[in-house]
Amino acid sequence: MSGYVLLEDGARFDGELRGGGEWVTGEVVFNTAMTGYQESVTDPSYAGQIITFTYPLIGNYGVAAAAMESDRAQARGVIMREAKNSEDAADAEGGWLDWLRDSEVPAIDEVDTRALVRHIRDRGAMRGGIFPAELAETEARERVAAELPMSGADLARKVSPAEPVELGADRGSAASGPHVVGIDTGIKHSILRQLRERGCRVTLLPCGASPDAVLARDPDLIFLANGPGDPAALDYVVRTVRELVGKRPIFGICLGHQLLCRAVGLETFKLPFGHRGANHPVKDLATGRIEITSQNHGFAVRGPHGESRIEGDEPIRWETDFGAAELSHLNLYDRTVEGLVLKDVRGATVQYHPEAGPGPHDARYLFDRFLELANA
Repeated sequence: MSGYVLLEDGARFDGELRGGGEWVTGEVVFNTAMTGYQESVTDPSYAGQIITFTYPLIGNYGVAAAAMESDRAQARGVIMREAKNSEDAADAEGGWLDWLRDSEVPAIDEVDTRALVRHIRDRGAMRGGIFPAELAETEARERVAAELPMSGADLARKVSPAEPVELGADRGSAASGPHVVGIDTGIKHSILRQLRERGCRVTLLPCGASPDAVLARDPDLIFLANGPGDPAALDYVVRTVRELVGKRPIFGICLGHQLLCRAVGLETFKLPFGHRGANHPVKDLATGRIEITSQNHGFAVRGPHGESRIEGDEPIRWETDFGAAELSHLNLYDRTVEGLVLKDVRGATVQYHPEAGPGPHDARYLFDRFLELANA
């Protein structure tokens, strides 16, 4: 069945409908990774969004349960140049298009994704939708306009667990790691695997958990998870984190990085089209090494003077409500903040995804660095 993608500025891109469902709206973004399509669609950080894959061939190796980053599809829709339904990987358990249909994820292929991505790069990520050809464009435009913008959106409540979840250390580990209590705003399975492989016992709490509820679990280390939406819309989480800073060591990844930064008094802002892919170069300022990283975020932290770009590769400092914070990681594409360390209390963050899933494994050492906070 023929269909089209319509953006809120009126740009239209035609194609052929795949997947399940009739139509969908959300923020249209793009991901530059060459693999990991199933991991991306099941990443809770994509809640409320429609993913455009820039790699021209998607679905060529199939899908498998082991590639799930949550218990279900999280992205609202998928846009592709050429979709395949192959099962060519040795561990494949099904075809990509069959999985999209079973998961009721609307999708479209035969789209000029290069033109679409160039448009988003020029105009910024924006609301849009996937629609059947017979739906009048005027009606599609109204449905896109009715979609809430990502700025100001609290999507964490939609992906957070309703009740606490307790997970033991991985069976193959020594089970001697710290007890990590996470405020779950949309954690990925790959992050849990990295913690449990290091012997950590993990307790996940709903994103609305109070400071007392977190401390009642007697954490050795508090973790702030990744997740979707605007960190500025999560003041209730920020207030909780602010009460916890200095009482227990804290580390955050992606949205968790942004929330910890806001809790100590720093500001966040929306990026024009975000960082989404598995090929982003980041400099670790402590070692001087350049890591190729996996990323998925649309917001970033401002520099010490409110700047969106950090000029120079020095570990500059902020004066926060809890003492000094020092830049630890820097994005070499656009010079944005990719991580910091709190110098007067125990805390650290990174904006990107050291667990990968999908992506390179350059930064997995960061889990060991974070866990050292419990013993500092």
